[in-house]
Amino acid sequence: MNHAARAFWLDSPGRGEIREVDLPEPGPDEVVVRALYSGVSRGTETLVFRGGVPESQHTAMRAPFQEGDFPGPVKYGYLSVGVVEEGPESLTGRTVFCLYPHQTRYVVPAAAVTPVPESVPAGRAVLAGTVETAVNALWDAAPLVGDRIAVVGGGMVGCSVAALLARFPGVRVQLVDADPARAKTAEALGVGFALPADADGDCDLVVHASATEQGLARALELLRPEGTVVELSWYGDRKVGVPLGEAFHSRRLTLRGSQVGTVSPARAHRTYGDRLALALDLLADPALDALVTGESPFEELPAVMPRLASGDIPALCHRVRYDGPGAGTHA
Repeated sequence: MNHAARAFWLDSPGRGEIREVDLPEPGPDEVVVRALYSGVSRGTETLVFRGGVPESQHTAMRAPFQEGDFPGPVKYGYLSVGVVEEGPESLTGRTVFCLYPHQTRYVVPAAAVTPVPESVPAGRAVLAGTVETAVNALWDAAPLVGDRIAVVGGGMVGCSVAALLARFPGVRVQLVDADPARAKTAEALGVGFALPADADGDCDLVVHASATEQGLARALELLRPEGTVVELSWYGDRKVGVPLGEAFHSRRLTLRGSQVGTVSPARAHRTYGDRLALALDLLADPALDALVTGESPFEELPAVMPRLASGDIPALCHRVRYDGPGAGTHA
């Protein structure tokens, strides 16, 4: 086994670096994974990169294989796809998804990896963690046939939700975002698009994922009486005003939080593994390629992350490719 690996670390807020890593010998129930791709979850990871995780959420925000602590130094990330080089015969040579940070090779328990279906390209499989969030949100939201639905916020999570809603029969789905360029993404996903001021109202359900005060206010405005907003935004350490005056009570509106850290109570009999396997199956749809809006080599990640955090690189999911020295090649 090659014991050498390289990992991306957030050295301090706003500054990342690549560090050499020595891998342990794998145990009998562990696998060695060589990374092919990883994904940068732009909302959460750039918030971490800026040092915006509030102290009260340091424990809740830990990634499964995180090393170090917020605000840094910390090794953080959770969208990795690779090939099993060593491990049980049933997994060796398989392409797998793992909730692991950006690293060229790693050793994890065999139970921590999920095989990627043959119908899903490795490069698209980096979206599994975000599609899993969308699955959980829709378990919480429980949309019905024929519903009128808006998704406010056309980022990675919002677009994933919209993509899944596009498969529901008879629904009216509209992606709402302040960026007119998101219209092309909406078209690729098979849903409608509107700027916030032009969005269709009288919605049975609104999924909010813009992480802005204005977006949340508009989401509530778009509801019919007794409609529901499912809140997916993560605001980090920012204070957010919620418009609970005016017609909020008289219209009997509902504002409900949803978070992927726990399986939706509506599907409490399902496991985390069930949910992730479902997300990977759903990624057989090539329309979801529209969510990958950029790619760069692993070696460039220290320079790319500040540009993603500042918005200089506009991105939904930015994909990291592992084809440099010691990183292996594509599957």
